[in-house]
Amino acid sequence: MRSFFQYMMRYRGAKQYKDESQLAEWMFRDHAFPKHATSYHEISSYLEWNSPFPNALQLFDRLWDDYQEMEQ
Repeated sequence: MRSFFQYMMRYRGAKQYKDESQLAEWMFRDHAFPKHATSYHEISSYLEWNSPFPNALQLFDRLWDDYQEMEQ
């Protein structure tokens, strides 16, 4: 199973800068982000304390659902 970080790297380098690519770029640059995590609670807890922008948690919840569908 890929980590959520690996899943999110598909959004890096997008020609059109959207919230998904903003979150992916932030995750890539944040050396403390749990890059090997596959647990919702581990990642959401980290984002609660280190949210890079106001709607990052809502975006994460939506992307997590997509991630779960792809990884099962």
